[in-house]
Amino acid sequence: MCYGLLCASEKTRGALGHLHMPDISYIRRNQRIAAQPAELPAEIMGTSRHRRWRRKIGPVSRWLPAFARFSTVLLLIALGLFVALRVAAPYLISTGFVRSGIEDALSKWTGYHAEIKGTPVLEFWPTPRITLNQVTIRQPRESGDKLLGSIESLSADFSLIDALRGRTSFHEFNLLRPNLALTRDENGLIDWSYAGLLARAISGVRYENGAEVLDPDLDAEIGAVTVEDGALVVTDIRTGNIYHFDSVTADIAWPRLSGAISAVVIARINGEDLKVDYASRQPLLAFAGKNAETRTSITSNLLTAHFQGIASIASISALSGNINATIPDVPSLLTWSGKSIPGIGTLKSASLESDIMSSGSGLRFNNLSLSLNDASATGVMDLFTQPGKRPKIGGTLAFDEMNLKPFLDAFALRLAAGEAKEISTGMSEPLQLLDVDVRLSARRAQMGLFELSDVGASMIVGGGEAKFDIGDSQFEGGEMTAHLEATKRNFDGGGKLQLSIRDADFAALAERLHLKGPLPLATGSLDLDLQSSKAIWTAGLGDVTGKLRFWTREGTIPGIDAGALRTQAAEKPFFPLSAAASGAFSFDRLNLQANFANGSAEIHDAHITGATQTLTLSGVITYQSNGLALSGSLEATDPAKAAELPPLPFFVGGSWPNPVISPVPLLNAPAKP
Repeated sequence: MCYGLLCASEKTRGALGHLHMPDISYIRRNQRIAAQPAELPAEIMGTSRHRRWRRKIGPVSRWLPAFARFSTVLLLIALGLFVALRVAAPYLISTGFVRSGIEDALSKWTGYHAEIKGTPVLEFWPTPRITLNQVTIRQPRESGDKLLGSIESLSADFSLIDALRGRTSFHEFNLLRPNLALTRDENGLIDWSYAGLLARAISGVRYENGAEVLDPDLDAEIGAVTVEDGALVVTDIRTGNIYHFDSVTADIAWPRLSGAISAVVIARINGEDLKVDYASRQPLLAFAGKNAETRTSITSNLLTAHFQGIASIASISALSGNINATIPDVPSLLTWSGKSIPGIGTLKSASLESDIMSSGSGLRFNNLSLSLNDASATGVMDLFTQPGKRPKIGGTLAFDEMNLKPFLDAFALRLAAGEAKEISTGMSEPLQLLDVDVRLSARRAQMGLFELSDVGASMIVGGGEAKFDIGDSQFEGGEMTAHLEATKRNFDGGGKLQLSIRDADFAALAERLHLKGPLPLATGSLDLDLQSSKAIWTAGLGDVTGKLRFWTREGTIPGIDAGALRTQAAEKPFFPLSAAASGAFSFDRLNLQANFANGSAEIHDAHITGATQTLTLSGVITYQSNGLALSGSLEATDPAKAAELPPLPFFVGGSWPNPVISPVPLLNAPAKP
């Protein structure tokens, strides 16, 4: 009996004859060896790490092709649906449906009625978008028919899926050449709309736990809004001013009403481009006139300013933060704003940086850094505001070096305003609306041609007058005090100056001022009292009236030789003063008084007393021509020596610094031989 392969093998073996049946034990042994892995060289089999990696990658290699196929199918399906929707959308969505949707959206947002006169245009590639032309937004006729504005072209993206489901939602708005009008009411708030969603959201916003809170039914998506070549007119009912903003370009990002806003606006105002960067995490609170976190920057060729902190558009009751501002050209800024302050040209630039916060009924500027031209100061300032009264600025400023003239031009020119009732009359000068009480100090200060050191000064404006006082200063080795005043009766800039100098080195002053001619060189004192129909610090010598008193201790007058003067007078009927200038006139004391009026000074009995002779002068000196008309005399200081030094009267004419001396003959003098 045979079984399968065994019988066949036997037959084959018999047929071949010379083949022998292998030993069964040998076969079984070789079967066990074949079941074991072959021991091949490492170069062929690899390491155990490679074997583990092949065991791990093996399952991935099995499912990766399936996943790739599945992903490819999904992408193809999505792409097909996308293309199909874009192709079919014009047939599934009507222009009238989207148009009515955006009309309803505009009316819902503003509370006004949106009218579209132009033909809408729908686009579906690359995104669904509608463009409306000749859009007008106005109040419903039954409510007054008030016009909010018009838009030449309004574009917005819309959701294709929502449109297919019978709803409309819009985002990414673009306004081309909008012309809008807003009103700022008596409370300082913007009249945003009639009764729309924006107005309801502004009215319903709350501040809770340090955040802006808005009810969900008042919230809505906005997205991005861009404006091109727009125009905006803002009417401020509180002040009666109307502000025109032209060539407006804006880029506004406001994802939701309850979210943060950031905006960049560029506009042209009175021919000057102005850029405003605004950002707030609480925009609805800000628009509602409540306190809100705000970051605002203003940039132009005339002004650069930045504020970051908490502010309100309606009041300053809770203002706090940091502010810095730079004005590179103050006169140009005033010209641009339509203001005019006489003499302000000396103030070229100004800047300030300060922490700012509300304080009672005003503002406090802490850590203030103020610069006027090249003068820098630090200190603290306060701005007080009270209903029915002019605002008041007070504080203390410490300068290292300063020029008092531009400071006075900036703060004291034409400050003598009327009473509080005049505030409502729309006065043209901005500084007339302020009262001032400021204390100043400076290590070095310059006032016109004078240089001062260790200056302590104050400025007070109020009650119809402006006062500036230098209470203490060092001047040419001595001390100086000064008082400037402008009063209401001299509203056009007039005022008075009172100046007192004690024990100053007038010789050093004459050298510093490069004064020429025979002047007294001595340590002395001076009292000056002047009035002018113009501001004293801008008036010329011909514009002032007043009086002067000058007295000194010992000193000299170079260019006057008393002996040569007597010799020339004995020999000549007239001669130039330079002919008697070979020496100097030494004196023990000098006392001079003069009055000023009509461009001239009238000298009253100036006495220059020397050890042996005394020189007296009186007469008139004109400023513009430097002309002199003086009578004088030279006589013995000691009356007992009158015979040795007889009186020599003379007349001084011509012009300074080299006048002509003409001796005056005495009536009882002996005749010349």
